[in-house]
Amino acid sequence: MEDKSYVGGIVDGLKSLGTGLKTTMREFFTPKITEQYPENRDTNQMFERFRGSLTMPHNENNEHKCVGCGLCQMACPNGTINVTSEFYETPDGKKKKRLVKYEYNLGSCMFCQLCTRACPHGAITFDQSYENAVFDRAKLILTLNHEGSKVQE
Repeated sequence: MEDKSYVGGIVDGLKSLGTGLKTTMREFFTPKITEQYPENRDTNQMFERFRGSLTMPHNENNEHKCVGCGLCQMACPNGTINVTSEFYETPDGKKKKRLVKYEYNLGSCMFCQLCTRACPHGAITFDQSYENAVFDRAKLILTLNHEGSKVQE
């Protein structure tokens, strides 16, 4: 290892100081992205890829796209989803499956999005909600299909 002179050590130290100051000044003038939560709760927008909680969109006629196939339940790695379905007979004599209850446990969800990718009808999606804190874990078990809802034709 080569020994540097006293002046060479000072020059190296000043170079190092200049590099640090350059980085500091660049970050000082970079626009800030800090969110002033909870003051901006009504205007705050999460980024596009954010996964809040699972939802089942319904239209204005209280209809959804879920046919109760259970593929999302099978794709879920930790049993967060519980799909209850039943068979019924149509007027023309065919047997079809329909959704009775779609339960989702937000407390055990990993937000991996495997369920939405497994759904062949696009019946479930993740929304942008991020305030999911509750005092009772029972409130984290949600029924996603609305009362009296049916499958879209």
